Amino acid sequence: MDDIASLTAQDFKSDVKPIWCPGCGDFAVLTALAKALAELGRPRETIALISGIGCSSRIPAYTSVYGFHGVHGRALAVATGVKLARPDLTVIAAGGDGDGLSIGGNHFLHACRRNVDMTYILMDNQVYGMTKGQASPTTAPDWCESKLTPSGTGVSPVAPLHLALASGVNFFARGFAGNPNELARLVVAAINHPGFSVVHVLSPCVTFRSEQRAWKQAVHSAAAAPAAHPGEALARFADDDGFTTGVLFAGDREPFMPARSTTMTARDFEHGFAVRPRPGALAAAPAAL
Repeated sequence: MDDIASLTAQDFKSDVKPIWCPGCGDFAVLTALAKALAELGRPRETIALISGIGCSSRIPAYTSVYGFHGVHGRALAVATGVKLARPDLTVIAAGGDGDGLSIGGNHFLHACRRNVDMTYILMDNQVYGMTKGQASPTTAPDWCESKLTPSGTGVSPVAPLHLALASGVNFFARGFAGNPNELARLVVAAINHPGFSVVHVLSPCVTFRSEQRAWKQAVHSAAAAPAAHPGEALARFADDDGFTTGVLFAGDREPFMPARSTTMTARDFEHGFAVRPRPGALAAAPAAL
């Protein structure tokens, strides 16, 4: 068990060296997450960090909490199961714009709708960096640097804020990897807020989108306190430029947690998967020669 009074941000990082590209915003996200967990002061064995596939989804390996590196797009599905089975745990899911909004887009919608008490850190660089620079769901329609879309995608990008609000998210914040201290504060606020919370992180991929270095000049803080109702948030941010940072929405929906009538032990779980012969199978088996 951890002595939580003595835990620092460094204690929440593992000994595994990150292999992200130099300049990747995900380095700062890892730093912000570690700072946030240290500030929360929760024992490492009570925290579960779930991810899918992609550059950002490597993050569980770089932390010292319980981690699960799942399959593409399924981080939120796994995280939901973990929280419902172990409501005592602090459950955090992490992923990128491709993992969370393309193949995992349906899980994102339903996570917002269900409102299970967990946090999703969505690292958005508007590109598939792990597979060498293709357009992602959040890529602008005129971005034409990819050989797969030399004339741009020609389709409107997904707006994570609007999608989340329309689907029932209970908390939405946006941070910038270039400001890890503010990002750490947003992660703390998201984890402490009941229900499903999203922290949308603008995390530049300078390898395939060097122009994103200009995000440092584009980000700006929200001018007002968080909206308290989805309609208010949608109206306020209808024309949002995607660079407004801070807590943008904080709702008051009751988190979803179904009643639990029984407690299953590990032995019960193993027994449920035990291989049993079919009725009559032994009698029908041929006699040994």
